[in-house]
Amino acid sequence: MPRYKEANYAQGQFVSIQFEHQILPGSFEHALCYVIDHKINMTAFDALRKNDDVGAPAYDPRVMLKIVLAAYARGMISPRHRLCV
Repeated sequence: MPRYKEANYAQGQFVSIQFEHQILPGSFEHALCYVIDHKINMTAFDALRKNDDVGAPAYDPRVMLKIVLAAYARGMISPRHRLCV
């Protein structure tokens, strides 16, 4: 089983907001998290990781997918999108 960095949604150390208090039931973001966590089979990503015993923990692909899809939904299609004039 691949090792992933633990996604701690209750942390408030690096982000000034806490995920659990900001993602409201009924919002797009809440639905996105539910679908990715409960409805999509992500085991194909687990097969790609070979860090069971050695190597640093990887970022969980579920968290990364949530970030990308939430950004796309907001119209951010490039990391430099906000810098373009």
